[in-house]
Amino acid sequence: MDNSSLRILVVDDEEDILQILEYNLKQEGYQVKTAAHGVDALTLAKTFLPHLILLDVMMPHKNGIEVCRELRANPAFNSTFIVFLTAKSDDASEIEGLETGADDYIRKPIRPKVLMTRVQSILKRIESNKNSVIRFGDHLEINRELFLVKKDGVEINFPRKEFELIALLASKPGRVFLRNEILERVWGNEVIVGDRTIDVHIRKIRQKLDEDYIQTVKGVGYKFDVSNA
Repeated sequence: MDNSSLRILVVDDEEDILQILEYNLKQEGYQVKTAAHGVDALTLAKTFLPHLILLDVMMPHKNGIEVCRELRANPAFNSTFIVFLTAKSDDASEIEGLETGADDYIRKPIRPKVLMTRVQSILKRIESNKNSVIRFGDHLEINRELFLVKKDGVEINFPRKEFELIALLASKPGRVFLRNEILERVWGNEVIVGDRTIDVHIRKIRQKLDEDYIQTVKGVGYKFDVSNA
């Protein structure tokens, strides 16, 4: 997949940031649209269907958290990467963003060259985990191509990172995945996140599946328990 087929939506209420990011992304060949606030972002996203949204947290009309929450409630954006642009540095804000369904955080002030590297790394994952369906009898199905999880025939909505996490663990039932391995394979080794990131996502997955398919191996990592499927 070349860059010209990849669509990026940039949302920020600061005009200079929009112009800088739009220019740099277009120089790399991406299709780019911009929005100055959350309401316009939601409208544009539904027609543009971006692969990646760079989303400012603090905006008028609708903030980034609200926009992210609405997008993640729509199955059309299951496979869309959402990355927050934020000047906030507290842990509570980061956890709130992850729980809402964000894939990553990029802190301001933004350095265009660093951002381009992160964007390229994120979008490389679009082609990963395709053309594969993991099934456990008629009980549980994980479709990597369609980013769908079905339990007893009922579709369950998972944001991108939650889906990638359950797909990774279920790809080798019974195998213990180390925390560092999970962070690298799901978030990428260029993204700085901590153990709490994994824990937040595991908790959300368990709540949605309503069964404890994912087992904690204390002090080591996690494994998918096929006996529960």
